[in-house]
Formats: sequence, structure tokens, C-alpha cells
Amino acid sequence: MADRPRAREKNVTGGGAGVHRRGSGLGSGPVGGGQMPGGGGGGPRRGGGGRGGLGGLIVIVVLLLLGGGGGLGSLLGGLGGSDGTVGSVGTSAPVSGYADLGGSSTGWVESGTSGTLNTDVAPEARVKYTEILGNGKDTVTLMVYLCGTDLESKYGMATNDIKEMMAASLSDKVNLLLYTGGCKSWKTSGISNKHHQIYRIRGGKLELLEEEYGSGAMTDPSNLTGFIRYCAKNYPANRNMLIFWDHGGGSLSGYGYDETKTGSGSMDLSAMNGALKDAGVRFEIIGFDACLMATVETDLMCAEYADYLIASEETEPGVGWYYTNWLTELSKDTSKPAIEIGKRIADDFVDYCATSCRGQKTTLSVVDLSELSQTIGDDFKAFSQSTSQLIKDEQYALVSDARCNSREFAQSSAIDQIDLVHFAKNLNTKEGEELAKTLLSAVKYNRTSSNMTNAYGISVYFPYRKSTKVKAAGRLYSQIGMDEEYTDCIREFADVQGVGQAAGSGSSASPIGMLSGGDISSSVQSLESILSLVSGMSFDGRSMSGEKAADYVSAHQLDAGLLKWKKAGTSYKISLPEDQWDLVHTVDLNMFVDDGSGYVDMGLDNIYSINDDGDLVADVDGTWLSINSQPVAYYHLDTVDDGTHYTISGYVPAMLNGERVNLILLFTDENPKGYIAGADPDYEDTVTETVARGLVELQDGDKVDFICDYYDYDGNYRDSYFLGEQWVVSGEPLISDTKVGSGYIASYRFTDIYDNVYWSEQLP
Repeated sequence: MADRPRAREKNVTGGGAGVHRRGSGLGSGPVGGGQMPGGGGGGPRRGGGGRGGLGGLIVIVVLLLLGGGGGLGSLLGGLGGSDGTVGSVGTSAPVSGYADLGGSSTGWVESGTSGTLNTDVAPEARVKYTEILGNGKDTVTLMVYLCGTDLESKYGMATNDIKEMMAASLSDKVNLLLYTGGCKSWKTSGISNKHHQIYRIRGGKLELLEEEYGSGAMTDPSNLTGFIRYCAKNYPANRNMLIFWDHGGGSLSGYGYDETKTGSGSMDLSAMNGALKDAGVRFEIIGFDACLMATVETDLMCAEYADYLIASEETEPGVGWYYTNWLTELSKDTSKPAIEIGKRIADDFVDYCATSCRGQKTTLSVVDLSELSQTIGDDFKAFSQSTSQLIKDEQYALVSDARCNSREFAQSSAIDQIDLVHFAKNLNTKEGEELAKTLLSAVKYNRTSSNMTNAYGISVYFPYRKSTKVKAAGRLYSQIGMDEEYTDCIREFADVQGVGQAAGSGSSASPIGMLSGGDISSSVQSLESILSLVSGMSFDGRSMSGEKAADYVSAHQLDAGLLKWKKAGTSYKISLPEDQWDLVHTVDLNMFVDDGSGYVDMGLDNIYSINDDGDLVADVDGTWLSINSQPVAYYHLDTVDDGTHYTISGYVPAMLNGERVNLILLFTDENPKGYIAGADPDYEDTVTETVARGLVELQDGDKVDFICDYYDYDGNYRDSYFLGEQWVVSGEPLISDTKVGSGYIASYRFTDIYDNVYWSEQLP
């Protein structure tokens, strides 16, 4: 089990509005961590900690029926078309006055992410596609594929970046071209919401080059190909750069979401590969001003077409890259080395976000693709093979522990993307160490915010939360030329995990017994029973057969029958043998409030204590996290702690002005009482699998409805409801711990090495 991280400090109030469940049901399935039957996927990683508090809040649960059902409906609303003079930029989202911040962040930074520029190049690296003429003789064509989507129609994020580009002092040797589309309503007047267009930024203005250019979704690769060909033909240069602007989904989902054609999906790496191949242009830099695209899969796909990749491992704050400074510097010296351009982009991005996006995690790395493509092959193959061998040698738990303890990105979205260097180091193998060295050598520059650790510049898909994606990953990998050895590795892992999940799928691995007050029983299944469960599973002819996987799982099962409380003085404890603790990844406190008809799920918090004997000690006092004294459904996400500085993050499901979001709460050493960093748009998978860029800051007058999940007395999910009265934002809210009265039940949720969840007895 992971070490217990710092707990957030208590912030106690003396009363509040109570726990009110209202509404006729939102009708969209569970909105929280999905911990109940039908919840759809596991909750995020947890750590330990402790918090508490006093207060006099008495639970009052009222069901107020709303007419018309109140379904969530579509998350994406357009603002209509935009007309006006070409080149005029709207004023609804003004750009912040931002100067040169110098490339250094405050706070602590993990070793390996210190912002040191690496100018060395491995001797194996191929010759760069781009030849620099030097002495300012070079010409640059910068292509920005700008899919505005809801980032623009709702928040004006594209307009802000266009303003930053227009504020740059561009020379005649820098051609800055934009391809616009995918947005219902642009806040830059003149940009069409009906047609794709091509613009040039020149003399601080937008110059319309093509009124109608291309059709269909912006995620259609033919549009990308057409734009690149147009730029190369009409604005030839010896230095070509391409930037993708929009949402990003990482290794599997790829780039882009077009809100004008919501059924079109994203442009995955295979489609992107085809578009770049058909375009026939080699780039010096490919950049993603989008979330989650700094992956080894993206690197290896782009290596055939570019010398460098600039992208983020984590979700990007909404402000995105800051364009003015680096474009101005490039214009002053069009021979400026690519890694210095990348360094300026990364520094400005991280520093700008630190001043304008309080508490948001940021990452940006510059990877030398000419080096990585030539050096990673043997090391990545050996790493994949050795990791597969660990699983075959019945050390699945070691691999699962390394995976669980690695830096994970977009945790609340459960896309299974982790830092590859951190994972390789966590495995503590010779092959892992060699791969880590190779990766770090190819990352020429890496910057992170002060609250981000163990993010070294290159991530990878590795299954754990959603193993169902493994087959899709295998198909994608074959299309983009990823090593078969890595595909086999994640399949081996997913196979054992699948057997473990099948073995743990009985009634003991649900909270029904806990909710009904019944006794929990042993969850251990016999080898014969597990073999019968896996008889219909396909193992694709790999060496880790179903029989061998079943044999391993039968010997490595968490026994839910042991999760019972024993009296320990004035408290209670759960004692587990050491070999059982070795099977535990996380422990979370799960609280439910009884409203007389069923249970309101209050979420998951990282609250537990471990005594000197290694026992879990009950750490429950009847309080729960509240906003303005209204208890809310809260889900802990992550804790970063270096012993002096810390950041604890979590989310609260809500509706913001009628749209589904997760409110992100942060507790830090500077703000121990906590604050709301912003609202993270929460898209349905049927809308897009890419991840929203940035948090929306709450404004006075915004209307917030907190959301909770509701279950009957048999533990069956019934619906999601509004919790408490609507909050009209006015100033900074009070975040505190308040009493929820005596009508609550609580249990600890244990997550095992297969990502199964088990509940303890409810606390006496």
C-alpha cells in the first residue's frame, strides 16, 4: 500500500444548510467515482491522511420534485454565428498584460523537471530534416490548425491566443497562417462558423486568404492535409512548423473535437499519421497546444515527419501557450535554434499559467524526435519484454504496484496515461533504468508547475482503469508502427488483471452488504472456480495462459472477509496479515447519508490512520467536506507533498450555469483551508473522449448546483440528484468540514492490485 501522504488541515464551521437531495433525477448515470454497482469504472487513486472537525449540523434531507425531468442533456451550446469586419477581434475575453517572466517558477520542483536545457545530441540521432541557414537568413512558415470548438464559443480561448499572435512583432520572413473551423460561434468577428477558412497574421491584423477552404469536420484528416499543402505551396520556407490547437485525448483518442459536427469523433494518431504522410511536408517542430499529447506514441508517430515535438503530458490550463514573446523572438532571429524556441514556449506557458491559473498543474516538454526515434528502439523493446517476463514469472503485483504508483495524468478521466520515465524507474529493473536514461536524453527541455512531480516529459498508455481499451490500443499500435513487444506487454498485464477482476466480481466485492448492515463474507475463490470463470476468455496465444493466470490469482486474492472491525480501546481497527496488505493499493473513506428512503453518496476522501502495528484505525467523526456549510459529494484526486510544501486536490460534481462540470478543490500549505480553482467541463463519452483544456473560473452571479448519486437500501443506484440549494456565487466560498448528524453510515473502500474494490463493514 502506498505511503500515507499529508492530510489537509481541519477547517471547522459550526453549522450549515444540511444535506438536501432535490430534483427528479438527472438521468445520466452515476456522476462520482463509480464505486457502486453500475458506477462505471473505478475512482481515482487515493492516499491516506486524516481530517476531522466539529459542528452542529443536523441532517435534513428533502426531496423536491422538479418538473420536466431535469436531464443533463447536451453539454455543448452554441452562441450563434459571428459576423463583422475581418480582422476585428472581439473584446469579450481580453488578454492579460503579460511580460517576460524569465523562465523560473516558484515553489518546489521535482528532480528531473528543473528546466535545464539539454543541448547534447546522441551520436545515433539521424540528421535533422530542417537545415538552418544561419545569420537570420532562414524563412519560417508556421501553420496553426485552429479548431475553435467550445473552448472558443464559450470562453474565447482561441480569440485570446489570436490576440497574442497579433501582438507579436512579426518579420516578413515569418509566415503565420491559421486554419479555422469547428466552432459554433467565434468571438473574433469575421471568422466564419459555417466554413473553414485560412488567415494570415500580418502587421498585427488578420488577413483573410481563403473564404471557404475544406468542409466536414476539423477532425477529418483530409482537411489537415489540405491546409499543410496550401501553406507549403503558397508560402514556401526552409523552416516549417505545425501547431495543433484544440482539445487533446492522448495516446488513444488523439487530437480534436469539432463542436459543429459532434458525431465526427477525434483524429487519432493513425488518422493523423495518414494526413501528415499525404501532405508530404517535413517539419522542424510539431506542437500541440492541446491536452495530454506528450506521449511516446505521439513521438514515434511524428518522428517520421518532424525533428521536435512540443506537447504537454497533463491537461493544459485554458490559457494555453503564450504566443507573443516567442513569435517576436523568432522574428528577430529566424535562425534561432528549435530547442531555444521550445524552451521559450515552455517557460512562457508555465509562468503565464502560474500567474493566471492558480493551482492548475502544467507540463510542457521539448523532445528531439531525430534522437528518440533512433535510440529508443532496443531499449523500449527490452523494457517491454522484461516487464512481460515479470508478469509471466508471477510478479504481476510488482508491475501493478509500479503502475499504480506512477505519475498519472487526467486522473478524473481515467485515460490510463502515466509518465513513462517514472514507471520505468518504479519497476526497478535494469531494462527500466536504461529506458529512462534514453528517454531523458531525448527530452531536451521540460518544465512543470511547482505542484507537479514525477512528470519527465514523455507519457505512455498503460492499462489499469479501463482495460477494455487494450484491444483498441493494439490495433492503433499496429497502424502507427509501435513495437509488438509493448503491445504484448500490456496484453499480458490486462490478461492477469482481467482474471483478477473476474475472480473479484462476486457479491463480496460490492457495498451492498455494507449498506444493508449485513455481514461480509470471504471473497476468496478456489482455483477450480477461477478456472471456470476464465474458460471463455481469450488469451490470444500468449505465453501467460488462462490456467497460469488463474493459478496466480488464486494465490493472490484480497479476502474481504477480513475487512471487519475489532474494538481497540476507544476506537476500532482492521488488522490484515502482511501478505494481504501487499495486495492493497489504496484505502478511501466512503460515507453515505440515510434520508429515510435511501442513501446519498457523499463520495471518497483520503482519510485513514495506520497505527504502529500496521492496523487500519477508524478515523471518522461524522463530518464531511462542505462548501458554504453545505456537505457536498467530494472525491479526492491527488496529493503532492515534499515534506514542506503540499497540494491536495479533489473534485465535486456539479452543474455550472446548467452545464456539467467538476469543481476542482485545492488545499495547499499556503491555503490549507482550501479554495475552488475552477470548474472542469465534464464531457460525456458519447460527445468526445478528448479532455477539456483548462478550468473555468467561477464568476460572481454564476449558478452552481451540486450533484450527488443516490442508492436504495439494497445498494442499487437509482439516479443522480441535486444536493442542497442552488448556490449563486458571490465572493470566495467557505470550504469546511461540518457534521452530517447521526443518520450516516461509513465504510472504508479497499482497492486491490487488479483494481477491484471491496468495502469493509460499516463502522460501528
